[in-house]
Amino acid sequence: MLLAYAMYESARAMMAPARLAADLTRHALQMPGNPLAYGPYARAVSAGCEMFERATRRYGKPAFGFAETLVDGAAVPVSERVVWERPFCRLIAFERAFLTPPAEPEPKLLIVAPMSGHYATLLRGTVEAMLPNHRVYITDWNDARMVPLAAGRFDLDTYIDYLQEMFAVLGPDLHIMAVCQPAVPVLAAVALMEAKGAPVVPASMTLMGGPIDTRRSPTAVNCLAQERGQTWFERNTISLVPPIFPGAWRRVYPGFLQLSGFMAMNLDRHVTAHSDMFDHLVKGDGDSAEKHRDFYDEYLAVMDLTAEYYLQTVQTVFVDHDLPKGRMRHRGTPVDLGAIRRCAILAVEGENDDISGVGQTKAALDLTPNLPESRKAYHLQAGVGHYGVFNGSRYRTVIAPRIAAFIRAQQAEAGTRGSHLRQVG
Repeated sequence: MLLAYAMYESARAMMAPARLAADLTRHALQMPGNPLAYGPYARAVSAGCEMFERATRRYGKPAFGFAETLVDGAAVPVSERVVWERPFCRLIAFERAFLTPPAEPEPKLLIVAPMSGHYATLLRGTVEAMLPNHRVYITDWNDARMVPLAAGRFDLDTYIDYLQEMFAVLGPDLHIMAVCQPAVPVLAAVALMEAKGAPVVPASMTLMGGPIDTRRSPTAVNCLAQERGQTWFERNTISLVPPIFPGAWRRVYPGFLQLSGFMAMNLDRHVTAHSDMFDHLVKGDGDSAEKHRDFYDEYLAVMDLTAEYYLQTVQTVFVDHDLPKGRMRHRGTPVDLGAIRRCAILAVEGENDDISGVGQTKAALDLTPNLPESRKAYHLQAGVGHYGVFNGSRYRTVIAPRIAAFIRAQQAEAGTRGSHLRQVG
């Protein structure tokens, strides 16, 4: 299995001439001056060439691409700035250019993107919904194949180290949104900070579709991990990065293997989508074809994960259930969720989530007995699956406003506590 990556890249290289020929044929058949371009046969061949080229290309890292956002009905420009960086991650701030500063400071919101195969741009819609009324930051995880071996290891412990550094850099009154996989390390990082009496901890964390306790409503993904165990995954999914990349010889869980797993989970839907795409191209339905391109340009762009991070996560989260059992450790230090007393928690779940079953994220509320009930909240969104928890129409119209209201409530409570302390002082 260690040579699977090299074999995959060799196969891609051998397909390059055919991919180029298909692309040239497509362009030739779409040229306005070509008399064959207007017949049904030419459209069918052109559509087939595009489908072949898209199926065999490597999809690069997408851009967030925010040019502006609406604030109180007015369009304001948006720019990106890197405010913190380590070998495996950058912290991006989305900065808005206001004509007049807001009357009150807006909440700082750190969106922790999942490090589970797709790039952080998968959360473009998540960011977009929160951008008008929050100072938004996001973790931009790096593709492991692009990180040289000299940069060292990256495992679940390193992940938690990174989070604690980010929390410290962004300072007080910070609110966290952890989407899916990062729910576990975010919860652990906050617990560790509270346990050691850190002067500044996040004001709140919103955990969305996260595998806090996968023993609750286990899904097919959870059951597979439980049945196979870490050894099987190490033997069947780990490979070496080929020497054509900066991260040559690093042990990784390759993106192309992850993508095959994603596709297999809903294979019928993907086959139908591509069949429909072919029909749209033949019929000249450009709008529908463009929607397909936009979705799959994002969906098919995947990144490699370091082997040590992936395998440690499988064992700790999905096989041993160390966090809910109170056995999780970070560099030898116990992760005590009972230490969480200040950071408010909102758990968000989707009724039809087939990745993190209902109850798995809500478990965070049960595992933090010393956090006042007034600082806990739960939202179960009817009619959405895993993706719908953080993207789509119901996220924009129901979930995002619910999160914003929760954050505002914590801001107000923090302000009240601060005013009371000043009066006492």
